[in-house]
Amino acid sequence: MARLLADRPADALTIGDMARQLGHSHGAVRNAALTLVRRGEADQGGTGQPQFRANAKTAAAAQTAVISPPGTHSPRAQAATARTTISAAAAPRQTGPIRRAGGQLYHPRELADLPDVEALNRLRDADVPVLLYGPPGTGKTSLVEAAFPDLLTVAGDGDTAVGDLIGEYTQDDAGGYVFQYGPLVTAMTEGRALLIDDATLISPKVLAALYPAMDGRRQIQVKAHKGETIKAEPGFYVVAGHNPGVHGAVLTEALASRFSVQIQIGTDYDLALALRIDARVVRVARHLAHQVELGELGWAPQLRELLSYQKAEAVLGTKAALANLVGIAPVEDRDAVAAAVTKAVGIKKIAPLTLGKQLPSSAVRQPPGSVGSAHRGRSR
Repeated sequence: MARLLADRPADALTIGDMARQLGHSHGAVRNAALTLVRRGEADQGGTGQPQFRANAKTAAAAQTAVISPPGTHSPRAQAATARTTISAAAAPRQTGPIRRAGGQLYHPRELADLPDVEALNRLRDADVPVLLYGPPGTGKTSLVEAAFPDLLTVAGDGDTAVGDLIGEYTQDDAGGYVFQYGPLVTAMTEGRALLIDDATLISPKVLAALYPAMDGRRQIQVKAHKGETIKAEPGFYVVAGHNPGVHGAVLTEALASRFSVQIQIGTDYDLALALRIDARVVRVARHLAHQVELGELGWAPQLRELLSYQKAEAVLGTKAALANLVGIAPVEDRDAVAAAVTKAVGIKKIAPLTLGKQLPSSAVRQPPGSVGSAHRGRSR
């Protein structure tokens, strides 16, 4: 890796670029590139897809690097074979927090006796599409972002159209029309991972445009752009997210059959405690989640809501944060949530966070630069 970067000092290379040059899997290339960056022996840039380039220390690092010459072996097939012949017990374990592209930390969890990010990378190497399903806020998107730094994402909903996946004509500055490729085409041509988030909210007719890229053909035809044929480069990979409890989310047989591995994602309440979220609130969330499992309730706070509670508590205090937690619950479950919270924290009554009566002007703190503060300043 270091030798490749040192030999091309003027180039900014993506993970896909380097994987094709070196003949290694995307996961292995990503780990090596990030190691060089952590050691200060390479620089990372790029606003979306990460790019790597040599710096003053790269050439020295390359003196001890062991590089397989390009073309030594097949990037995908041999990498997948090598992965599957290593026992899980002997595999390297990436258990520490991983910084995602947006800067947030992701804490890996166990999946099939492996850290979840490593399991996903093995599935990618073997070209096995994955469907992640579970309630909103449990970390499905966070896991995929942590596993695949080269990720592109499509946020699905009922209005998602074929053009949102493949592309469409847009008007340029000169008034003409040019075809702007969508994330599916970009992921295919650059050998990147593609997350179809909330895939089950997208019309089955729209999702059908994705299927030829996922099966043995690994290509699509862009009818809107001269019938152009797009072929998937090595590294192209599809993962989807499904929220079963969301209104309108339908997992069709056609969609389910495209994903050989389906993984349920739930909230890790032990992680919530490790992140120092109020233990009483975590206990309430566990209890409510158990009621959801029994079919007695339709909603329980997930990790996203617990983290939001922690932030609100730090700013507004415990009582306001609890009121907000009750208020974000669906109306039909709000009384049950309020009762559970009240019992756990010992406060007599907790209602959704609501504006109260108007305060007298003397009690209102004026923001800096406001008319009131300026007037008081002149009167002194």
